[in-house]
Amino acid sequence: MYKEQIDRERLPRHIAVIMDGNGRWAKQHGMARVFGHRKGVQVVHEVTEAAAELGIGYLTLYAFSIENWNRPIEEVNALMTILVDTIAKERDTLMNNNVRLVTIGDTDRLPEGARRKFLALIDETAQNTGLTLILALSYSARWEITEAVKKITETALKGHLNADEITEQTVAANLATALYPDPDLLIRTSGELRISNFLLWQLAYAELYFTDCYWPDFTAEEFYKAIVDYQHRERRFGKTSEQLITHNS
Repeated sequence: MYKEQIDRERLPRHIAVIMDGNGRWAKQHGMARVFGHRKGVQVVHEVTEAAAELGIGYLTLYAFSIENWNRPIEEVNALMTILVDTIAKERDTLMNNNVRLVTIGDTDRLPEGARRKFLALIDETAQNTGLTLILALSYSARWEITEAVKKITETALKGHLNADEITEQTVAANLATALYPDPDLLIRTSGELRISNFLLWQLAYAELYFTDCYWPDFTAEEFYKAIVDYQHRERRFGKTSEQLITHNS
């Protein structure tokens, strides 16, 4: 069992997940795509509880991209319905596990009913002090970076910032994730080997873990397996192995 192999003193502080393969899983099982999305929601529940129990600080789930708005309207409507239903059902789970819910993305595009329910649950869980569950909804990294550039430009035009004062910290402070640490580990399911316009700035030094497992088949045990793999890697951040040894000795 992978859970017993995890060193709880070296947990990734922040794990990001691209939950991919719902549609292909459904097709593989002879069902409509919506059934894959419904099964995927059950996995979100399981993985969130697993992360909270381990003591992971932040878990970001790529739930719905801006590009997903271009999917067939029937699938988009079904996804929105699933999101609303999930919010209603997961309230007790979030509270019982001390999970704080937040979102990143262009949530103004969400249907008003879904948006209201999300905001209500965000307010209700705001005082929880355990895992921070970040749902990327109507999100894309290029949109996020573009919005950050707009904010920085507005500040400069008001005379509060000069070009030579703009640093990496300036950009990071204007991103949707400004309040959260960058991910240490990115997990992507379904066998695809790309990051699909997700947290492009924040993943600069993240460890990437790809699995052929479709998201509806991604169990807590698969989640633990990814963490064990992460803990066997050497994170150098541009330094040499010898430098790390000297620094840690």
